[in-house]
Amino acid sequence: VAVADDEARHFRMLSGRLAELGYRYGDFDAHNGLWEMAVVTADSCLKRMALVPRVLEARGLDVTPGMIRRLRAVGDSASADILEVILSEEVAHVAAGSRWFSWCCAQAGVEPESTFAELLNRHMHGSLRGPFNIEARRDAGFSSAELAHLGTLGA
Repeated sequence: VAVADDEARHFRMLSGRLAELGYRYGDFDAHNGLWEMAVVTADSCLKRMALVPRVLEARGLDVTPGMIRRLRAVGDSASADILEVILSEEVAHVAAGSRWFSWCCAQAGVEPESTFAELLNRHMHGSLRGPFNIEARRDAGFSSAELAHLGTLGA
């Protein structure tokens, strides 16, 4: 519930910033990767916890620092400040996914690290590329083995 509350607040912050800039949510094309992954993982909490928070949300950990730098470089501190808040809170969201993924693995009697690697290989089809925010992912519960596996996926 806390994660959902944070996500709703993140949306309000971003929506408000878009409004300040003369736009609204939906004015720009966006991918529907989250919805597609929700469909793919509908049959399994274990798959959902591996692939939604630990892949899709974790991508935010990887790309947001660069977005913040670019926004600050063009003088958009207001947008950068919003992304700073979101980035700091997303670490906890990914960590929650890591905890639930580990719990699901224990319930299923499978080893988390190899299961995560197998699910990445099966469902991401080589689309997950670095660079990866290793420090934030470690803070979010990724093991050294999982981080090493990510390193094999390419930059």
